[in-house]
Amino acid sequence: MITTEQIKELRDQTGVSVMQCKKALEEAGGDREKALVILRKLSSGAAAKKADRTFGAGVIQAYIHANGSVGAMVELNCETDFVSGNEEFKTLARDIAMHITATNPKFVRREDVTEADQKAARAVFEEEAKDKPEAMREKIVEGKLKTYLAEMVLLEQPFIKNPEITIQGLIDAAIQKFGEKTAVGRFNRFKILER
Repeated sequence: MITTEQIKELRDQTGVSVMQCKKALEEAGGDREKALVILRKLSSGAAAKKADRTFGAGVIQAYIHANGSVGAMVELNCETDFVSGNEEFKTLARDIAMHITATNPKFVRREDVTEADQKAARAVFEEEAKDKPEAMREKIVEGKLKTYLAEMVLLEQPFIKNPEITIQGLIDAAIQKFGEKTAVGRFNRFKILER
């Protein structure tokens, strides 16, 4: 039997509707962790359904670290002013700005990585793997390149507040929650240069 308290806890944690939380808990047999996985899968599906919609609104949020020497600004896009004016949406944008401040990604999505960037990284990794057996070299280089890109691409990074979910997963959950297409438009990270 799924209790109201279980539903409330899951709703508080995810922000997803009460009915979706209840269905996920029922499908998971009351197991909260399994219900979270189910909701994440639903979020991905919801994001895919809304992919062809257009952006008409958004918000820019900033985060400055306590020491004042590093910070970031992020543009988070959505479809309507109704969602962009929502405090939870603004909090999401601020959380992403905080994440960018902490992790220093270089690209929003993998498609943003230029051929020149990939070639430069590949050259470094080929140099590192030159002493490895030739049969293993290409596999090592590909593995290092994949790891490097995952670290440099914002949407593929594990969210600093909850490493079990990526930034893309966080955005997918927002799409499910707000019912609108949502995406990071662009970002900038600033750091005081030491001289």
